[in-house]
Amino acid sequence: MAAITTTDTALLRLMQLSSVSLPIGGYAFSQGLEHAIETGWIKKSQQVSEWLEQQLLYSVAQTDLPLLKLAMAAAEAGDEKRLIRCNDLALACRETRELRLTDSAMGEAMNRLLVSLGISQPLPTSGELSFVVLFGIAAQHWRIDYSTAVLGFLWSWLENQVAAATKLVPLGQTQAQLLLGELQPLLPQAITRAEQIAEDEIGNGLQGLAIASAGHETQYSRLFRS
Repeated sequence: MAAITTTDTALLRLMQLSSVSLPIGGYAFSQGLEHAIETGWIKKSQQVSEWLEQQLLYSVAQTDLPLLKLAMAAAEAGDEKRLIRCNDLALACRETRELRLTDSAMGEAMNRLLVSLGISQPLPTSGELSFVVLFGIAAQHWRIDYSTAVLGFLWSWLENQVAAATKLVPLGQTQAQLLLGELQPLLPQAITRAEQIAEDEIGNGLQGLAIASAGHETQYSRLFRS
């Protein structure tokens, strides 16, 4: 990968965007991980690592990262129709109701934050909003280049997933830090993989993730009805 360069202001904004303190609730969504742990698919740190590696390289890299790049390009060009298409595609790629809700709930929270920060975005707020698209809009507004923004996006995703695993497995704090260190080298791999994904190839097919997410949403739907 080429060396990453950015201005101090853009770097600080990226740190803000990728911070776990950003009020979007990213830490609250396990994206199938909770069900995988409850069913015994995942019992220890190494299995968490394998689960997140597969999700990173074959889901996030094939869906979210190409969408982020497209959204940033559309935002820079002021192409509202293109942004709406990116938003629709992002939501359509979510394989379960839970995964779609994760994206749209975080998107709604991000939209409220952007409004509070005085950042306008052209997507209609009457429908569902994709977090990854709004992240791209915010990154472009703050003049964060894609090569830098994508690392912040990935780090935020990884840190939130490890935080969820820390509570659910559970893992100790030291184990969590070791896990983060183990998975960090995969981030450049994910970015390289994403660069090879054409727009009509965006999407993923991780059956285990879809099954775990569907099982989780069904389980909690039954609990709610009871």
